[in-house]
Amino acid sequence: MSTFRAPKGTYDLIPPDSAKYLAVREAIAAPLRNSGYGYIETPGFESVELFARGVGESTDIVTKEMYAFETKGGDQLALRPEGTASVLRAALEANLHKLGNLPVKLWYSGSYYRYERPQKGRYRHFSQVGAEAIGAEDPALDAELIILADQAYRSLGLREFRILLNSLGDKECRPVYRAALQDFLRGLDLDEETLRRADINPLRVLDDKRDDVQKQLVGAPLLRDYLCDACKAYHEEVRELITAAGVSYEDDPKLVRGLDYYTRTTFEFVHDGLGSQSAVGGGGRYDGLSEMIGGPALPSVGWALGVDRTVLALEAEGVSLQLPSATSVFAVPLGEEARRVLFGVVTELRRNGVAADFSYGGKGLKGAMKNANRSGARYTVVAGERDLAEGVVQLKDMESGEQVPVGVNEIVAELESRLS
Repeated sequence: MSTFRAPKGTYDLIPPDSAKYLAVREAIAAPLRNSGYGYIETPGFESVELFARGVGESTDIVTKEMYAFETKGGDQLALRPEGTASVLRAALEANLHKLGNLPVKLWYSGSYYRYERPQKGRYRHFSQVGAEAIGAEDPALDAELIILADQAYRSLGLREFRILLNSLGDKECRPVYRAALQDFLRGLDLDEETLRRADINPLRVLDDKRDDVQKQLVGAPLLRDYLCDACKAYHEEVRELITAAGVSYEDDPKLVRGLDYYTRTTFEFVHDGLGSQSAVGGGGRYDGLSEMIGGPALPSVGWALGVDRTVLALEAEGVSLQLPSATSVFAVPLGEEARRVLFGVVTELRRNGVAADFSYGGKGLKGAMKNANRSGARYTVVAGERDLAEGVVQLKDMESGEQVPVGVNEIVAELESRLS
């Protein structure tokens, strides 16, 4: 056994379970690619300041959870705790917003890192697929992203998730609400750190998960009662577009996403089968983030969906994904000449798009057939010296057990015909 183990709060993706994660990533990405979103990939670490400005200095992510370090050259860097700030930084650096085609629509997939107490559904290393639409203020964009996430989940077979929806207002109406909320919070019996957070960003207190804090928040002023006419109209159009698309949602006036950059539309996807870690994804509009990190005004909206959480949600519903077999054909050579011939057959099958594998290591027939069974292949091709002398190989159907001789020169075409 190895001396080393995966770090606490992390996990390894190992076959065959890793195939589920790949299928989830593909299912989430598919509707995005069909809707004009191009793929973007950013570094696994960025400047600490990028997240401090964008995510928010008062957030738990920045103050407690971020893996920050100083390089040998003195740079202050952090492993990325989320994707939006990095994607927007990359888009600004590449001047994608100046190409004349707004919004810039991007999707991404990768690993993210937060120093948290490990528990089921919450890891220190986790995987997300995200999407961002940068540079346009349009309720249809907000609705589009919610609808695409709903489409992705349903394509996987998920049915028991819920969409929570709220509006956080904008720079016109939120300051009035902020002042009213701060007045309310100052009258509560809160610890010093929570009161400090209330002074910096009181909406973060609403997101506090502690029961003793939540009990005191009963009766807190609701942002929906302070929305300006423009924000009310914007939110109502988002709701109408989602409803017209046949997507169900729940209005949640207490929904507050945990990052400072959100404005107006905010939403969360939750699955009650996951216990306390019920969120499987979420997002919203972040019209001021570009300016926070030194860019021009670029109203934007996006989301991130957890691959790990989605897999857990599938398991909670008992959904089994229909995954293609990793191997369709398994070749078993008996003798050196058969190795040469069948290796050529396997190579040609692979070039033609057929998933094929080979019995390596010079195993005998019994051991090689065990490997063929374990591979899950539909067909096994067996050849020995006598077969080759007759110009044939033996083709075995692993489901029916039927075995027939097929000409060496016809085996590739025969397998392609059967598998099609």
